Amino acid sequence: MVNFTFHNPTKIEFGNDKEKQIGEHIAAEGINKVLLVYGSERIKKEGLFDTVTASLLENGIEYVELGGIVSNPLLSKVYEGIASAKAHSVEAILSVGGGSVLDSSKAIAAGALYAGDVWDFFTFKSQIEKALPIFDIITLAATGSEMNSTAVVTNETTQQKLFIASPHVYPKVSIINPELQKSVSKEYLVYSAADVIAHSIEGYFTASYHPDIIAAYIEANINTVIKTTEILLADPDDYNARSEFAWAATQALNGTTYLGVEGYSYPNHMIEHSLSALYNVAHGAGLSVIMPAWMKWYVSHNEKQFIRFANTIFAKSSAMEGINTLESWFEKIGTPIRLSQCGIHESEIGTIVENAYENAKHFGIADTYTKEVLAEILVLAL
Repeated sequence: MVNFTFHNPTKIEFGNDKEKQIGEHIAAEGINKVLLVYGSERIKKEGLFDTVTASLLENGIEYVELGGIVSNPLLSKVYEGIASAKAHSVEAILSVGGGSVLDSSKAIAAGALYAGDVWDFFTFKSQIEKALPIFDIITLAATGSEMNSTAVVTNETTQQKLFIASPHVYPKVSIINPELQKSVSKEYLVYSAADVIAHSIEGYFTASYHPDIIAAYIEANINTVIKTTEILLADPDDYNARSEFAWAATQALNGTTYLGVEGYSYPNHMIEHSLSALYNVAHGAGLSVIMPAWMKWYVSHNEKQFIRFANTIFAKSSAMEGINTLESWFEKIGTPIRLSQCGIHESEIGTIVENAYENAKHFGIADTYTKEVLAEILVLAL
């Protein structure tokens, strides 16, 4: 393994009723007022909002609401949150929702203590030097944002979906209660499965050096996602399957799957961000389209690892059998595998290429992912 330093400061509280303790965790940090960020009114209809606010008030913590965060979170809403955080002098951000809510909260936390435009952090014009403390109750297992230092937001004006990464935006405490995730629709369950698999395979396939122990860890995670997805599609109330799925999502992007790994990149995310930015495609749905196409283009670069993937995940003997079986599994569970299923047609490939090439520059992989290469991959997704 190559040298590494690993430090993850997020405290995970996992299990039933853990959300009832959120006020205690925040009060323990000496915080008296939070910006409570959430998505739809679902958390109010299902009682989670009342549970959370009761815990806050019991611990002497005031809250200011910011609802309306959407899938593929928008910069305009982040601006609204920053303005509210500053106007009300909040001392922390509490995210209650999925990855989009938490990513927005991270951007708000950084922007609330910055005199300039928070978008500067996404375009690397400025670095995050501080942020408000972040706490979260995660209600959708997918992004892994509950235990990492990254966030992704879409600038709807420029049609760019970019990321920030900073140790200052690790959540202080993340609460994962699988019971809160059972109301997730089947549609978003399968999108989430694709997202977790994408997080798992980026380094697995692209790294110039990949330790065997990390590969085995990733394979176990992917096998868990496949197994539990199928169980949950049949029985959404299966708590143990829901728990394992939730923990697999967290593990896929909390840093542990990249320990000792060298020379990796995120091409699937780089390309998919353009689909989300341009067409508001659900992130996981876009990934299930891009992944098999990218694999078919990339397989010759690391055929040995693709054969290992085929053998370990699907008991297949060849690289292409593994790729085709993954694509078939995506189709089986009901997540898209073609651009046309997302309402995107061949005539729009040029537009996607231009947008994705700017992403490739941002990700530092434009030398490999030229406009010609991007077009080849997208054609394979038709």
